[in-house]
Order: sequence, then C-alpha cells, then structure tokens
Amino acid sequence: MTAATGQRAARIGGRRAWLLLTAIVLTGVNLRTAVTTVGPLLEELQRGLGMSPGVAGLLTTLPVVCFAVLGSVTPALVRRFGEQAVVAGALAVTSAGLLARALAGSVWVFLLMSVLALAGGAVGNVVLPALVKRHFPERTGAVVAAYTTALAAGQAAGAALAVPVARFAGEQGWRLGIGIWAAMAALAVLPWLPLLAVRRDRDGTAGVAPRSTGLAHTRLAWALALFFGTQSAQAYIVFGWFAQFFRETGVSAARAGLLAASVSVLVIPMSLLVPSLAGRMRTQRPIVLVLTACCVLAYIGMLTAPVAGAWLWMLLVGLGLGLFPLALTMIGLRARSAATTGALSAFVQGIGYVLAGTGPLLVGVLRGVTGGWGAPFALMFALCAVMIIVGWYAAGDRYVEDELRSPAPAPIDNVR
Repeated sequence: MTAATGQRAARIGGRRAWLLLTAIVLTGVNLRTAVTTVGPLLEELQRGLGMSPGVAGLLTTLPVVCFAVLGSVTPALVRRFGEQAVVAGALAVTSAGLLARALAGSVWVFLLMSVLALAGGAVGNVVLPALVKRHFPERTGAVVAAYTTALAAGQAAGAALAVPVARFAGEQGWRLGIGIWAAMAALAVLPWLPLLAVRRDRDGTAGVAPRSTGLAHTRLAWALALFFGTQSAQAYIVFGWFAQFFRETGVSAARAGLLAASVSVLVIPMSLLVPSLAGRMRTQRPIVLVLTACCVLAYIGMLTAPVAGAWLWMLLVGLGLGLFPLALTMIGLRARSAATTGALSAFVQGIGYVLAGTGPLLVGVLRGVTGGWGAPFALMFALCAVMIIVGWYAAGDRYVEDELRSPAPAPIDNVR
C-alpha cells in the first residue's frame, strides 16, 4: 500500500469522524493546564510545601524539559501501541498526576507527579499533528485551528481560574486550584475509548516513516525546528518576563498583570484564524512576515514608549504569538504522509522545546549582568532575525520527503 493510498484509507466519516474530532479538541484543552495553573499559585505552593526559590525555578522550567524528553520517546510508544492508545493513556496518566500532585505532602513528590501531569501535553504535542494529517488530510488547517484554539482556551482558563478556585477553597486551597483539572483530563479520555476498538492496521498506524537520522539530514526539518524553537522562546519570555518589564517602567502591578493576561486572550482568536488561513495557502511566507513584523514593532514600541503605548504593544505581541499555531500547522503541511508528520513533529518539537527553554533563562542572565532591558530586547530582536530566515525556508511550498537521503523509508513497525 502506498503512502497516498494508506492516507486515503485512513480518512473517516460520519459519527466516527465527529467522535475523533471531539477527542482531539478535548485533548487540546488539556495540553497546557498542568503548566498554566502553577504560575499564579507559585507563592502558595512555596509556602505550603516549603519550596525553596531554586526548586521553584526548577518547577517553572520542568514543562519544556518534559515536552522535549517525553516528546522524543513518543514515536517509539506509537509504534508499539498506536497513536490513539498512546494519547488516551497519556491523558489518563495526566489526570492521575494532576490529582496526585494536588495531594502531595513533599516538594519532591510534587515534582515527580508534575512529570506525570505533563505527560498528556508532551504526547499530544507530537501525536495530534500526525492524527490530523492521517484522518483529515484535506482539512489540516481547519482541524489544527480547532485543537490549537482549544489549547489556547484551556491555557487561559487554567491561568485565570487557578487563584479564584484556590481562594474559594480557603486554607490549602492551592491544592484544589491545581487539582481540579484532573477531572477535565479524565473527561478527555472518554471519547478515545470507543476509537481504540478499531484495529491498528485499519487505523493507519502501521504506515511508513523516515528514520530520525534521515530527518536530521534535511534542511527543512532543521528549519522547522529552529522556527518552532525561536517563536516558542519568545512566547515563554513574553509570559515569564513582560509583566515584570511593565512594572519596572512605571505601570502598576494590577495593570501589568492585565497587560500580560491580554496576550493570552488574543492567542485564542489567532489560534482559530492562522491555521485555517495557512491551510489554504501554497506558501505561508506572507503570514511569517506579517506576524514577525508585529513582534518587531511591539518590541521597538516597548523600548521607546512602554507606558503610553502599552496596550498597543501587547496587541501586536498577541498577534505575533499566532506564530505558534502556524508552526504546528506547518509540521503537517510540510509532510506528505501521516507517518512522516509524526516523525517530523517529534523531531521539530524535541529540538524546539530545548531551544525555547533557554529563552527565559537567557533573559534572566542578561538582566542580572546588565541590570537593564536593552540586552534582553537585543536577544528578542536576534530571535526574530533567526525566525524570519528559517521561517522563510520552512514556509515554502516543499515537502520533507523530497530532502530525505533514503528513497525507500523503512516500515514504521520495523524502525528501532
């Protein structure tokens, strides 16, 4: 069976299509809740568990580490158990991890359970693009838009509701604030269960995929990885440092928090719009140019008129963060088959999240060395420069299969 034939065979319709779409969207809601519920309650966590500032710093960097490490082993799990079983299992582990860390009595148990809680996000990051490519090959942009919008909504809801829920629960309320999302992760498992009854060969999991060493020798895979990493690094800097920037430039703490929160809200419509638009275009270069320009203009504005134009700069930043759903969409658009999409997704995000994790860290180092914001913004401009170069190549009308050295990829079930 050819890759094209296998992909056509994997297309589904009727009730099963809607069930799979529901499962994908509910999974999207849970991809970031384990991350965004921690930040707003970090002070309460430190006090309740006796967590030192150093361990708190480790906790805030744990997501990108887990996304990179767990994401890199996901293809092996998929080869063994199948895509849908792996996603369902990861969501179940996430639900258990969220509940267990809410009940943790020590810092180290909390950290260990946090790794489990992040499993769903790490696995979903890699598998969902391949599932979309396999079952909705002609609607890639629209379905990616659906689950990235769900991701953005879940991310914003987790951050917005953590503190109110914790305050409602009173003393030790932080446990409910971070643990209540275990129920949502468990709910997301349910639509996957009837889908698991479909045999793997009918589901298309036993397709073909390039070896990871093959992808490492392609310019397109590296361009996508660098594009993903540079845009994600900026996103982590935005969410980690921009509220502090505005406070230091004379904005009140309450207003600085609202400015930072407005970016999360803007990401929701961008997640709906950008993938749908990108899926209709042969090349996504215009989108890369426009959204990168939004970031550059925002950074220039923040340096020159941080208080007077604060809301405008955050509007531009929110538009620029549409580069994240664009990066996820391009993973599916730059591969012909679902199997290659899965391998490419693991490669791109494994490298990309490692790069992303260095962004906030470098800003902290530069702030400590220089005492100002000039050097951190120089880093942001440098990230934009790299992003536009690699993004221009990655957004072209090309496929990673055409750059692979091996003309005959090995069957995915035989890849070790």
